[in-house]
Amino acid sequence: MNKLFIIGLPRTGTTSISAALLEHGFQVAHTAFTKRAFELADVISDAPCFSDYPQLDQLFPDSKFVYLDRAMENWVPSMQMLLTKMNTKLDPEHGSFHPVLKRSFNTTFGLQTTDSPLNSDHLTHCYQTHQQAVHQYFTDRDDLLTLDISQPDSFNRLLNFIDIDTSDAHSTAAHPKEFPKLNTGTRVSGWNSLKHPNKVNSYSAGKEHRKFFDYI
Repeated sequence: MNKLFIIGLPRTGTTSISAALLEHGFQVAHTAFTKRAFELADVISDAPCFSDYPQLDQLFPDSKFVYLDRAMENWVPSMQMLLTKMNTKLDPEHGSFHPVLKRSFNTTFGLQTTDSPLNSDHLTHCYQTHQQAVHQYFTDRDDLLTLDISQPDSFNRLLNFIDIDTSDAHSTAAHPKEFPKLNTGTRVSGWNSLKHPNKVNSYSAGKEHRKFFDYI
């Protein structure tokens, strides 16, 4: 495996899965906005992975992908809450978020092309459109895992997918066996408050400073 990309939409558990994999020795970036961040990380989740998975698939061959599913009746209000908090910072011209993050959100959720970006029907359509596109893209491939982290067997399914032996009690004794519950309710910044040496800075600089990939 080259990289592991978590390509579920925000509020489907991207922070929880990222935090869990830190404890299994992976270098993890929750969001990545520079080429160097992608180079340093073994696992990258959230923006721009959920919008750019076809490009990342080409840039990092032999990678694996995890699509996160969540019950719509739970996801829609959670996404409405997140977009309400982020709204002004996502403005393409004046918003303070990184351009890569703004592009990823605006492309996926049509924030500038609809009068009602928080409308339940609109968000449901965005979710279903993304879901269908992911599964169509990965048709007849074995490098995509679809996961609902609320399901009791989900953690073992993830570890098996990335070839971590869950039957070896000695090797897994010191590691988590379920997903931590982060960003529950109205929390949105659980990753920022998490301290861990395996976290990769989303803005990591390298030889090309903080340059992103040339596909945009």
